[in-house]
Amino acid sequence: MGCTELEAWLAANIAPVMFAALVLFLLIGYPVAFSLAAVGMLFGWIGIELGMLTPSLLQALPDRVFGIMHNEILLAVPFFTFMGLILERSGMAEELLDTVGQIFGGVRGGLAYAVVFVGALLAATTGVVAASVIAMGLISLPIMLRYGYHKPLATGVIAASGTLAQIVPPSLVLIVMADVLGRSVGDMYKGALLPGLILTGLYALFVFGTTLVRPDAAPPLPPEARTLRGRALVGRVIIALIPPLALIFLVLGTIFIGWATPTEGGAMGAVGALLLAAVKRRLGLEMLVQSMTTTARITSFVIFILIGSSVFSLTFRGVDGDLWVEHLLSSLPGGVIGFLIFVNLLVFLLAFFLDFFEISFIILPLLAPVAEKLGIDLVWFGVLLGVNMQTSFMHPPFGFALFYLRSVAPAQIRTADIYWGAVPFLGIQLLMVVLIILFPDLVGWGLDGPTSHETPSEITLPEQGGSSLLDSQDFNGLFDGLPDAGGQ
Repeated sequence: MGCTELEAWLAANIAPVMFAALVLFLLIGYPVAFSLAAVGMLFGWIGIELGMLTPSLLQALPDRVFGIMHNEILLAVPFFTFMGLILERSGMAEELLDTVGQIFGGVRGGLAYAVVFVGALLAATTGVVAASVIAMGLISLPIMLRYGYHKPLATGVIAASGTLAQIVPPSLVLIVMADVLGRSVGDMYKGALLPGLILTGLYALFVFGTTLVRPDAAPPLPPEARTLRGRALVGRVIIALIPPLALIFLVLGTIFIGWATPTEGGAMGAVGALLLAAVKRRLGLEMLVQSMTTTARITSFVIFILIGSSVFSLTFRGVDGDLWVEHLLSSLPGGVIGFLIFVNLLVFLLAFFLDFFEISFIILPLLAPVAEKLGIDLVWFGVLLGVNMQTSFMHPPFGFALFYLRSVAPAQIRTADIYWGAVPFLGIQLLMVVLIILFPDLVGWGLDGPTSHETPSEITLPEQGGSSLLDSQDFNGLFDGLPDAGGQ
């Protein structure tokens, strides 16, 4: 193949080659943010050399970076992260697990119910999967094993309950997905609330079913282990449960009823977490420094990936990569249902290798235009994929929640116990994906407008100035008079 023929082939197939190059960089293990930026810059230069793009294309990059840094929605990321870290270090998980364990301890599976309930509460306050899994693994797992719980059940319920932080508001992934999709964070929170509660109920239902089939797998606590009764128990419940429930209302309630934006709600949550820690006399300089350092690290991680993905998407759209993906996915058999099945299988498989941030920044911007063209509501679509992306924490052998639990599990717990314990809860998460597809109103019940994926609509891209990866205003007039990138 001569040089001219190679250039012609590359010009006709530059979009799939660019995507394949990104996959190669990721498989090599190069950092995601720098892989995205490097591939975007490299193929931007190749496109300019082939005459497909103009050098002025790259002049849009500073505006995109400034748009990311100027986006007030993304301020919610450090606020909610800081709130979760302060609460996690203030001992709230220990108090909740002990108190709820006393309430449910007298019934079969009581400790497992306590883990599910506390997992949901921690998800609605801290929103940090690692903190929830590690805290419950350190506190509840030894007690569950001491009183004869089946090892896979004990490990599975702890890992699964910790992942509720991915879908129960104020989830960080919902903030990121709202920005990528160009939708309101409040709408994403409203849409995810009921699926998160149903998923919590399904976990508890599985525990109940297990106690019916195998009563010895989750025995009740003996009377001597239940030290709190009567007024003492009521007082403990008030002290342990009222503060986190008040914080949940302060954050989510004000967002849902329209008193505060998600950014303002996050700021109030951060202040509320500081006050709770101060009241418990656990707020110190060391805690503040550790929490602020971790918050800065996580926020920088998110922003750098977002900047890298903006560089990638700028070039990818410039070479008509969005049209290539649209043609590829819109031609799938089965229409909307075929598209949803394919996308969910794709995300499920990618979750073996990529975490939820990487899927949100790399895959979601490619899928969203096709989904909207098919008439799929993007809030509904985002919540659906958010539930699916929970599986990235539960996949044996790569799930991060399983790694977190392995790091704190006693020596008597085998890795195989953790893997087998995760399988039924992974199946429940996939069942929730199916339920959302079959009953779209599970997401749309709390939204102002209807949630539907039946009526086709035109693709509407976000306006310039935001940080959305789908921003197309940067391309106005850049390609006039140039040959089509796809060689058409």
